[in-house]
Amino acid sequence: MKWLALLSAVVASPLAAQQVEPWTEAVVSVEDIADATKLFREIGGWHVVQKGKVALAELNYWKLSEKTSAKFERLCAPAVDTGCIRFVRFTGIEQRPIRLATRAWDTGGIYSIMVRSDNVPAVFDAAVKMGWWAESEPTRFSFGTSDLRNVVITGPHGINLSIYGRIAPPFTAFPVGRISQGFNSMRMVKSRANARDFYAKQLGFQIVFDSGFEPAEPARSNFGIPYNYTPQIKRAAAALQPANGETGRVEVMQIDGFTGDDVSSHASPPNLGILSVRYPVQDLAAYRAQLELRGVSIIYSATAVPIKGIGKTDIIAVRDFDGNITEFFETIKPGGPKRKTN
Repeated sequence: MKWLALLSAVVASPLAAQQVEPWTEAVVSVEDIADATKLFREIGGWHVVQKGKVALAELNYWKLSEKTSAKFERLCAPAVDTGCIRFVRFTGIEQRPIRLATRAWDTGGIYSIMVRSDNVPAVFDAAVKMGWWAESEPTRFSFGTSDLRNVVITGPHGINLSIYGRIAPPFTAFPVGRISQGFNSMRMVKSRANARDFYAKQLGFQIVFDSGFEPAEPARSNFGIPYNYTPQIKRAAAALQPANGETGRVEVMQIDGFTGDDVSSHASPPNLGILSVRYPVQDLAAYRAQLELRGVSIIYSATAVPIKGIGKTDIIAVRDFDGNITEFFETIKPGGPKRKTN
């Protein structure tokens, strides 16, 4: 009877009523934490807010071998405690890069974490000196009413960081500095429409923009598309978020005209690269019930998982149509009831 009452309440209330908040952190699997975080620490001024061993309960949640262990460092940009990155080093288990030898038009695996910068060329130059690379130098372009500069830099094991500088109008929504908090994450997908509808209709996110615009004349591309091909290689993108604001977004992009590989089968822990982004939810049990009613499969699920920097959490994970993982969690308040999510 209690389940029927919950089901009735879920059907009657929209997904937004469960109050999914912007993602607080991305989870990135790396071989060397010090090497992977150097750019963020030395150029961006990011600081370590938590570090230590990954709890066995979290490894079990990821369905990893009992021989697996892991340590982590959670870094945040100056003056914020959201849009952080949790760098995880797994040991005792075989790994491979998720997006091994891929190009932008290859689908599967989260392509990049997006940040802002007050000086994109300076970050680009510093990153190259540290061994990062790029498909192109920083590119200037207009999007809507914004005058932007952007570059996608590639670090260890194909981990991409997309850096945006807004030249005009001024950006004031959160502190920027050399490397800001993460505000978005890009997924390369087979179908923009299908991916957009997954996040909008099944996860309940709001559409920020949905565009298939292409320049009529050749233009520099930050995705490695040859200059003379840019008018004909169609790039269609949509950005979505659970709540209004400038953070916590997910973006999907479809690149038509080149035939790429699909690496989605490798987009799971403990493989190397961007594994997921994590969204807090105020009522995870109700949100999960709504997801399942909409045909969303839960691929990972656990209760009372101690995650340093977040707390004891109930947590679930889902995959989109291109194999990308998104996680949702609820922090258990001391003395509060434990919700069953298995």
